Amino acid sequence: MHLRFSFNAYLTVALLSIWPALGLAVEASCPKTIYLTFDTGNMSVAQTVADILNRQQVKATFFLANEKTNQGDFSLDDAWKGYWQERVKEGHHFGSHTFDHVYFIKDGPIGEVYAKPQFGSKSGSTVYFIKDGPIGEVYAKPQFGSKSGSTLLYNEASYCREIRRVEDRFKELTGVHIQKIWRAPGGKTSPRLLRMGSQCGFEHFGWNPAGFLGDELSSQTYPNNVLLERATKNLADGDIAMAHLGIWSRKDPWAPAVLEQLIVNLKKRGFCFGTLPKQAK
Repeated sequence: MHLRFSFNAYLTVALLSIWPALGLAVEASCPKTIYLTFDTGNMSVAQTVADILNRQQVKATFFLANEKTNQGDFSLDDAWKGYWQERVKEGHHFGSHTFDHVYFIKDGPIGEVYAKPQFGSKSGSTVYFIKDGPIGEVYAKPQFGSKSGSTLLYNEASYCREIRRVEDRFKELTGVHIQKIWRAPGGKTSPRLLRMGSQCGFEHFGWNPAGFLGDELSSQTYPNNVLLERATKNLADGDIAMAHLGIWSRKDPWAPAVLEQLIVNLKKRGFCFGTLPKQAK
């Protein structure tokens, strides 16, 4: 019997033989998993990140806040609708980073927390989780919004609204819901804050120490080649890695110089790239 192979069959065999050399690992053969995640940041390298992920056929998880961008607008404005719709089509996952990028400060009284919004109408007021407040509340500080920079007191319902505002806005922009996951800005939490998120129906995901990719560090002290070498060497199976879609302070942007080579290096080490929430192996 003579076996006849079509041109397409020969092409498939040829591609499979050179796939690893191109850094495009076959996912089914990967024994280890890295969870690559991106917080919004100033969005200056957002398209670069998307292009690299596409080229390398890697799925990631994006944690979204309505942050000010290098274009002068905000990352969940209508101007970014097309960007987020494309990421949905590509199969990425999405979580809440709190709408106004609310930093936890401390626990507050009666089940509340103090936090400080970075953006929005209350930015700068004390919504970053800052600390727990007494009896179930927390203090937090919004980075954006109308109360940015102010320290505010959040109970379970008000903090849940802050988490869910991202879900509501993302649904308006893309027609789909985010995953039921969230990340506190700065990674700052307390048991009370995590419980608030859980009661809201959202699972919290920070990042592993080796997964801090360093894109927000000084490029003079931590040049890109050092960050690449460190991440390539130290990331381990199951680690969650974190970077941003743009950082104001770093002079030599991380993603254009590091991201693609890091993905290639990790594939060579036998890693696949998963999305959050984690699935049981």
